[in-house]
Amino acid sequence: QVQLVESGGGLVQPGGSLKLSCAASGIIFRVDHMGWYRQVPGKQREFVAQATGSGTTKYDDSVKGRFTISIDSAKKTVDLQMNALQPADTAVYFCNAKLEASLGAHDIRESAWWGQGTQVTVSS
Repeated sequence: QVQLVESGGGLVQPGGSLKLSCAASGIIFRVDHMGWYRQVPGKQREFVAQATGSGTTKYDDSVKGRFTISIDSAKKTVDLQMNALQPADTAVYFCNAKLEASLGAHDIRESAWWGQGTQVTVSS
């Protein structure tokens, strides 16, 4: 099975920076894309940023110019550097990945996976 493990969340003051990291483990043959979503209580999970296995990136308009996503397809990791953080960025951040992986004997398929989430709180 595949697991995504996030790290790097925490409490930061407005205007500060945090870096989130996500590592995928398992028998993974190919990374289609890896990225980040976020969710606040009572709201739907929303897209933040994504990077393809070849390095193409896209961002939600709310984070453009402040967040930078970087992927290492060989290591199956993705980072999210978050600068100029605002209280509105407070949320649980989830790593997301679409991977071609082995799910068992003779079972190789492309599937989407989620991490367990890491809390980011921006507050003075």
